[in-house]
Amino acid sequence: MELPYYAVIFTSILSENTKGYFEMSEKMEDLAKQQEGFIGIDSSRSEIGITVSYWKSLENIEKWKQNSDHIIAQQKGKESWYNVKICKVEREYEFGDL
Repeated sequence: MELPYYAVIFTSILSENTKGYFEMSEKMEDLAKQQEGFIGIDSSRSEIGITVSYWKSLENIEKWKQNSDHIIAQQKGKESWYNVKICKVEREYEFGDL
């Protein structure tokens, strides 16, 4: 990935009602991949879920945040605890480079 770029870090703890959560998560990932400026995504879930999406610019992130389908997912996500952080990535290392 060309530096610098931005990482949106989404962490969540599911409520007891997970109906539709995983389907919505897959839909949002597929939709994000179609957005201008999307670079990639990493995700993991156990008790706490973490998804990191990578973007070329803050403007691309703002457009994604305003996507109508994404807004619906955000509203549904209020049923569980979640936190979003946006970070500028200025340096990265691959395994073996440390």
